Amino acid sequence: MNKKNKNNFTNDQLLKFYEKMFLIRKFEEKAAQLYGAGKIGGFCHLYIGQEAVVIGILSSINSEDTVITAYRDHGHILARGVDPKLVMAELTGRKDGISKGKGGSMHMFSKANRFYGGHGIVGAQVPLGVGIGFAHKYRNEKKISRVYLGDGAMSNGQVFEAFNLASLWELPVLFIIENNKYGMGTSIGRSAAGGDLYERATVFGIKGEKVDGMNFFNVSESAIRAREYIEQNSKPYIIEMDTYRFRGHSMSDPGLYRTKDEVNKMKEIDPVLIMKETLLNDYKIQEDTIKDIESDIKKQIKDVEKFSLESPLPDLKELYTEVYL
Repeated sequence: MNKKNKNNFTNDQLLKFYEKMFLIRKFEEKAAQLYGAGKIGGFCHLYIGQEAVVIGILSSINSEDTVITAYRDHGHILARGVDPKLVMAELTGRKDGISKGKGGSMHMFSKANRFYGGHGIVGAQVPLGVGIGFAHKYRNEKKISRVYLGDGAMSNGQVFEAFNLASLWELPVLFIIENNKYGMGTSIGRSAAGGDLYERATVFGIKGEKVDGMNFFNVSESAIRAREYIEQNSKPYIIEMDTYRFRGHSMSDPGLYRTKDEVNKMKEIDPVLIMKETLLNDYKIQEDTIKDIESDIKKQIKDVEKFSLESPLPDLKELYTEVYL
């Protein structure tokens, strides 16, 4: 059976989306293991718990659309179709990494996949994403620039400047706030006054909404609505994703600012498990079909690990290449 659902996806398409979510989860779990073993250095921000956001948005992306995000970028670049081997090799600092081992966790990039980073400065990717949207409009391209930012970035001045220009120039930009409740260790309740974060963009005339970011179907529906609005009105749109990260801000964060009970409560709405249960119960997909997908991903992750550790390190002369002096 390959019926259509309310988002007009076939069961085969839904299985592909689940496969992507499960890949991100297992990739990030392996990255955590390699970091703990000293195979990954520097900062490392995991995406575990937020998979429904990036894959829900992916369900609305046309192949030529562009994506830019902050430093929690592993899931985003995997969603854009970059080989997981190249992503993990970047984490381990190898020359076969997607940024040749020189970008690391926070600065991945793939022009071929229309993924423009991976940016380490909080909020800095937002005006860049608006610039990409300007380029789309200037060139008369039927593309949307999808700009991800966190709840912490929503208090940064350059973000509001970007909102103003996007609205003033009527640019094809979709802003996606990944509100995972904590900017590093500071809860949103202690750092942001007022109502929902997306409302801060509405004062610039940008329409938007807040969505359950733990559920693929809710995210997908909102992303499709946003795409249609931008295409029909040639104006920006903003979505606030109500989501949660199950791990610390980075691998060096023990997460003492929140209780185990809080984390365990949120794990009851694990987006990967919700997606799996929905496919089993609502779309009557056979459990063996899903088990086969999961088994294949687990085997793939073993190959990813092997590749990332066997790839050679960059030559020292690489320190001076592709750098503006």
